[in-house]
Amino acid sequence: MNEGEVDKDLVARVQRGDRRAFDLLVLKYQRKIMRLLSRMIHEPSDIEDVAQETFIKAYRALPQFRGDSAFYTWLYRIAINTARNWQAASHRRPNTVSVVEGEDGETFDRIDGLTDQSTPESLLAGRQIAQTVNDAIEALPEDLRAAIVLREIEGMSYEDIAATMNCPIGTVRSRIFRAREAIAARLRPIMGNDPDHRW
Repeated sequence: MNEGEVDKDLVARVQRGDRRAFDLLVLKYQRKIMRLLSRMIHEPSDIEDVAQETFIKAYRALPQFRGDSAFYTWLYRIAINTARNWQAASHRRPNTVSVVEGEDGETFDRIDGLTDQSTPESLLAGRQIAQTVNDAIEALPEDLRAAIVLREIEGMSYEDIAATMNCPIGTVRSRIFRAREAIAARLRPIMGNDPDHRW
């Protein structure tokens, strides 16, 4: 049974009234949802609150879930919308965390080699690059920021991002391209790349 089939089975069990099946879905996705939210919200306690609200909303909406998209895509969409609502209600600016130091090797390809070195100079360069990437992501418009985080940090496919963001796949490709261009433009002075270099 693949991941999608496991999720479908658990969702069907929840829809039949099995609360323990929902606990399994929470255990499976809680870490990923918290990681996603940590790129949008500053305070750990706020991240926990928004994550909890995400799962509450998902639980309440599961009876209407028809499986038109993958469960995790649907859950990510709820998490993003819940975080946006929280930001709007609290008038706060989104946060980003280090892309270079992301979990499970989730990094931008051009930076991988620089963070493996242990010399003081390379560590300083790695921190400077991480801060530059974070600043670049923070400066992106919300739609570009969400697309690049879902692709580069969460590792989602273009199709899943399109479903999560509720837009055509061509729009997703455009947003990711524009986000990468903006980040690359900030990195060029540090990394000495020529303007025509692509990631």
